[in-house]
Amino acid sequence: MSAHLGPEGIAAAHQLYCQLTGQSLRLGFDRERQWYEWLRAGFTPADLRRVIAYLQREIREGRRNVGALKLSNLLQPDRFEEDLNIRRVRLEPLPRPVAQAPPALAESQRELRRLQCLEQLRQLKATLR
Repeated sequence: MSAHLGPEGIAAAHQLYCQLTGQSLRLGFDRERQWYEWLRAGFTPADLRRVIAYLQREIREGRRNVGALKLSNLLQPDRFEEDLNIRRVRLEPLPRPVAQAPPALAESQRELRRLQCLEQLRQLKATLR
């Protein structure tokens, strides 16, 4: 058995959870078993720290419910894995297509367009009155 799966590793993980969430929860047999399964699934205290920080940020932003930090929710390996992976996702906007500048207009064409725009503005003002 790995050292982190022993009583000391389980107690340390539980203590870290309590410290990060500001809670004081008893470490009974059921919780020890849940921590054991969580650690056996390959999760680490560093993962716990990342997910709790992510969930706290999401809760502050109103995107998650405070219940997401409940120990019984966090210690479900499937749910924890999903939150850990979501936390790792970097949502970046899709690259914008490079806009090509319209061909340069001759001075006379620019003046004509300017006058057309002014006329459209005059018409718009007249309809709004």
